[in-house]
Amino acid sequence: MEASDLTGHISRRFNKDLEDLRNRVLAMGGLVESQLTLAISAIVGGDSELGLQVARDDYKVNELEVSIDEECSRILATRAPAASDLRLIVAIIKTITDLERIGDEAEKIGYLASKLAGMDRPSNSYRELKTLGTHVSHMLRDAMNAFARLDVAEAFDVFHEDELVDEEYDALTRQCITFMMEDPRSIKRVLNVTWAARSLERIGDHAKNICEYVVYMVQGRDVRHTDISKMSDIES
Repeated sequence: MEASDLTGHISRRFNKDLEDLRNRVLAMGGLVESQLTLAISAIVGGDSELGLQVARDDYKVNELEVSIDEECSRILATRAPAASDLRLIVAIIKTITDLERIGDEAEKIGYLASKLAGMDRPSNSYRELKTLGTHVSHMLRDAMNAFARLDVAEAFDVFHEDELVDEEYDALTRQCITFMMEDPRSIKRVLNVTWAARSLERIGDHAKNICEYVVYMVQGRDVRHTDISKMSDIES
């Protein structure tokens, strides 16, 4: 992902500092995307060690959050940014919080993958979970692309993707309940699948949050807790 030119959004005096800062956020996003991909692969492939490795590597995401947050604090204290400069820094602070939480969810999925690897596997190798995971991974990638390009239209697309992820999650949850009712012996395994699906759904929510910050950076308006269907002018 390449960051777009910030010339139109931030004062020239802060350009280098803020561009470097934003590139670090993109690097953090890339690490989180990789963690999520590996966690999903661990479940689908029944790879216990891979799942545990994902969980162990969560500290890397945490370290990036701390270092980026410290840099944001330094800029706020020494540069006293205003207007769009300040919006960008606020959006970055919020974005890295969501990225760190995505990392936490990937860590959970890694641990769950390790547990599931030691249980009987279904014939479909968790196809529905893989489908949900793939969709959520695309959401996260699109959210980071929207952040890199300051692209409100792409952010808006992610809002709609989140609705589809919620529908997939609901369908998978209903399916899991049916499995447990039909075969009580599967309860422990299916509960782990349900928890993994819940983590994926939450990652979708965090990706959506990042897109809300993109709208805030570009347009200066807070669209949190807003019904997207009523925001016909969001891309204007």
